[in-house]
Amino acid sequence: MGTDVLDTSDLIGARPPAQTGGRFASWSPLLARLVLAALLVVVIASMIVPTNKPGNRSPWLGPVEGPVDAGGKAVDTPEKPYDEDIALYEVAIERIAKGESYYDFIVPEQRGRDYPVNPGIAVRLPTLAYIDAWLGKTGQLVAAIALMLAIIATWWQRLGEEPEDGGRLRRLGTALVFVGASLGLNRHYFPLHELWAGGLIALSFGLHRIGHRGQGGRWVAAFAVAALALAIREHTLPYVLLMAVFALWQRNWRESAAWIALILVFFAALTWHLEIIARDVLASDRHGPPWLVMRGMTGWLANVVQSSNLRWLPHFLAGPAVILMTFGWLGWRSRSGLFGFLLCAGYGAAFMIAGRWDNFYWGAVIAPAMFAGIVFAPRAVAQLVAAARLPGLSRLQPAN
Repeated sequence: MGTDVLDTSDLIGARPPAQTGGRFASWSPLLARLVLAALLVVVIASMIVPTNKPGNRSPWLGPVEGPVDAGGKAVDTPEKPYDEDIALYEVAIERIAKGESYYDFIVPEQRGRDYPVNPGIAVRLPTLAYIDAWLGKTGQLVAAIALMLAIIATWWQRLGEEPEDGGRLRRLGTALVFVGASLGLNRHYFPLHELWAGGLIALSFGLHRIGHRGQGGRWVAAFAVAALALAIREHTLPYVLLMAVFALWQRNWRESAAWIALILVFFAALTWHLEIIARDVLASDRHGPPWLVMRGMTGWLANVVQSSNLRWLPHFLAGPAVILMTFGWLGWRSRSGLFGFLLCAGYGAAFMIAGRWDNFYWGAVIAPAMFAGIVFAPRAVAQLVAAARLPGLSRLQPAN
């Protein structure tokens, strides 16, 4: 089989026959053993550290935050409504629907609700508010259903390019994608920017194919979807940056130019947004609390668990699931598998450094794209164990 055929196979996610040893086949036993030990330690730690804010309830007992009655049911009060962020976004949507301009009211509205407007990045980009106002309640539901179905269909096709397991991996992986994407149907969260940005990232990732020297890739549809996600929430930027890095690495010059241009346009638009906000900020406006709070592993796990359907699991299961969703991508012997690992691990590292407890919903930006990774986890672990050549397990063959 020629080299060109092998490269093409790798682009669509399949592992060529010559590479059945897995990603770790060329590793020394010592390196494999060190990584295996580190993985074991991280998994055990993830079973111990909390994935919920101290004092919060299990979702089985009602909403995890906000005022509740004696039975644990959420209670809205004029003084402190449940999910105050969403209440603010809903008001913005309603005012736009009535014909008001976002920048005419957003700073006074946010200030009046005792939300910081300084720094200006605390004021959301207006994209989603205008989209939701234009769609209306029914349109938002239709859009959420369409996005979820598109994610599922895209990953069904993508995982179908993985030839092994007689279709088992495809069926299981798509079912997990559904679990990850289904949170997008919760109408209560439709005004939440991270909900839509996360779904769009999952769709963009599924649509993308990494080419080499401008050949064999598919990126235009993924680019358009990612651009919309970035216009909705700036937390999409790490995904776009990683796309640009991979395009440069693979010498896909046209694609890399497109991603770089998108980044420059975004920064120009963000600067314009901040300048408009700054005109309405008063000297008396308080600064928002810092986002760099160094929560460590708890920040990573809590963000992903609490903003996904993993929140229904006890923490000693939910935490390891996040780790295996991230590590599992390395079991997919393709450039996309490496991309998936770096994407999930990169957001994980960011959440360990930045974000307060009340920013847990940031995890919704990456959670939908993570779920497919766990389907490759058994293969990744088996390949790593085989590379480690542990006594008594020397005959273990890497999973295909």
